[in-house]
Amino acid sequence: MRAAAFSSYGPPNVLRVMEFDDPQAGTGQVRVRIKSAGIQPFDCAVRSSGWTPPGLTVSFPQILGNEFAGTIDQLGNGVTDFSVGDEVLGWELMACYAEYVVVNVDQIVRKPLEMPWEEAGVITASGQTAHTALQELAVCKGDTVLIHAAAGGVGTFAVQLAKAWGATVIGTASERNHDYLRSIGAIPVTYGDGLVDRVSSLMPEGVNVAFDAAGGEALEASVKLVENKNRIGTIVAFDRVEELGVRPIRSQRSTDRLSELVNLYIQGKINIHVRNMFPLDEVAKAHQEVEIGHGCGKVVLTIN
Repeated sequence: MRAAAFSSYGPPNVLRVMEFDDPQAGTGQVRVRIKSAGIQPFDCAVRSSGWTPPGLTVSFPQILGNEFAGTIDQLGNGVTDFSVGDEVLGWELMACYAEYVVVNVDQIVRKPLEMPWEEAGVITASGQTAHTALQELAVCKGDTVLIHAAAGGVGTFAVQLAKAWGATVIGTASERNHDYLRSIGAIPVTYGDGLVDRVSSLMPEGVNVAFDAAGGEALEASVKLVENKNRIGTIVAFDRVEELGVRPIRSQRSTDRLSELVNLYIQGKINIHVRNMFPLDEVAKAHQEVEIGHGCGKVVLTIN
């Protein structure tokens, strides 16, 4: 199979399309012919520095990609709930920038027929991160939630989930992304100096919850705005958690969580914004697009 991988750390151009042996489905697994795969900041961090969360290691040449959508083309022993030809979406860590991926059946769900491939390939990672965060922060009807980096991949899902759960959402973003935030249901506010005052003037009754996907001043502002630090969570500034007394949040993926996201999509409560698509051969350009930052929504690789 063809897959995008790297053999040394560095800028996006270390990524190359290489040939690998076709993977084979084992017991309790399926092989999926991938149609689309999401690009995440996580992938860029691994490629540029070798950073990985606990339990993951880099082995050169290393394929990247943590979310995918495609068609099952091979069943392993014991698989009865899926068939060859089923359209699915799911996740496998550091393996999805490829023509094929082998995955356990507890990491896939069926793709709705009405969901385009490019959208199906980018719901799993950012969507589950946002869902995990809002669940851990106990977001519910009547809350006022401050979401930092609200126009990004995770932020876009977080805004829509919080709205679906009955919360009022304030989203921080560059001014050029304010119309986008309004379109998905957030009250936009600009980053930078004076953020605390701007949020306080918008919501004089206060903010209950803060979800940080930006770090830095945004997280510091959250501590000043939200009284209960147990309802302030970050997915980026883990080095500030102990100092500020906030919650570190890491995605907890499950098919139940992913199925809930898919059902909300079917109900029209979640829209997926794909800001750019790149073929597998242009994977370096896709990474450059993500690293620029300040864009709305998700970047996707189209593969087969």
